[in-house]
Amino acid sequence: MPTRVVWSPALLGYDFGPEHPMAPLRLEMTFRLAEVLGVLDLPGVQVVSADEAPDEVIALAHDADYIAAVRLASTTGRLDLDRGLGTDDDPVFPGMHEAAARVVGGGVAAARAVWAGEVEHAVNLAGGMHHAMPGHASGFCVYNDAVVAIRAVLAEGVERVAYVDVDAHHGDGVEAAFWDDPRVLTVSVHESGHTLFPGTGHTTDVGGPHARGTAVNVALPSGTRDVAWLRAIGAVVDPLVRAFAPQLIVSQHGCDAHGLDPLANLAVSVDAQRRAMEIVHGLAHDVAGGRWVALGGGGYAVAQVVPRIWTHLLAIAAHAPVEVSAAVPEAWRAEAAAVFGFPLPLVMGDGVPLPTPRPWSAGYDPADDVDRIILATRQAVFPHHDLDPLYD
Repeated sequence: MPTRVVWSPALLGYDFGPEHPMAPLRLEMTFRLAEVLGVLDLPGVQVVSADEAPDEVIALAHDADYIAAVRLASTTGRLDLDRGLGTDDDPVFPGMHEAAARVVGGGVAAARAVWAGEVEHAVNLAGGMHHAMPGHASGFCVYNDAVVAIRAVLAEGVERVAYVDVDAHHGDGVEAAFWDDPRVLTVSVHESGHTLFPGTGHTTDVGGPHARGTAVNVALPSGTRDVAWLRAIGAVVDPLVRAFAPQLIVSQHGCDAHGLDPLANLAVSVDAQRRAMEIVHGLAHDVAGGRWVALGGGGYAVAQVVPRIWTHLLAIAAHAPVEVSAAVPEAWRAEAAAVFGFPLPLVMGDGVPLPTPRPWSAGYDPADDVDRIILATRQAVFPHHDLDPLYD
């Protein structure tokens, strides 16, 4: 089965300006690296452009008044601070509606193609705008492509979707959209809202009255490193997704959990984030018939981190993973050094030891901060899925 990759230079139009952390250069340099490594030329990889989603499709996630406000801001530059348009996080720029609608269009087409069986996996690195709310922009996100894509396939007959978010920031917009919808499991593994925007995503937030246990939050302490981060994924994400038995998995792979990222406080290596991608990929094949839509998201270490992590995602989705020990091609390093003005990494990983995390079945350590959070999440959510919070 082929893998679809959503990409065209038109997606670089989502651009808040030269001083903004959400630099479109991170996408451009990722696809240059993937191209030089030959990932985009692998058998079965389809690289397709993205069309702008029409207003009626965007309305699957957003209020009509908000879409109209984005259009007005896009054409006139008019600020609408009540709707988050013109803030430091979401400054207004010409063509903003069209750029954001194109991100949505790429994600919706990808999800529909996966559900229709046209492709097995699809990747939209420009997507993952998980903070946007029905009536306002938030956290660099104008339209919530993940919500639109999930609602689009629900309308086409999907009965269960698992949304897995490993961005350092809580996937609040997606969780809010499906808070009381038992058809969608949202699992967010993020830095605690006590230390990071958007300040939400607490362990006790488990969903509405008709969907208890379908909102899942693993709110990790600042400074969480590789093994503990992967232990949380193994102890929470894996068993819950298996129990939920989704027909489709949508995952958000913002890579701002890396220790070099300037906007978060976790310390998760390229190597560990690659392993998390493999876990999600494996779950898609084990429980969802291989149906997997992978999105980008945050990630602001534009030179050293984002291109490598997202190239790993593309390669895993193409069933041709790149080893972390593989050399970063000299041609890309030279090009990137000319762009950024400093040397770039030599290999595709961080070269850190990455032991297999201790499985939850091996026991809980009450002295470990992350173990306490994992247990709290399991106690809050697992009984709703007939799972034992203490034992696997």
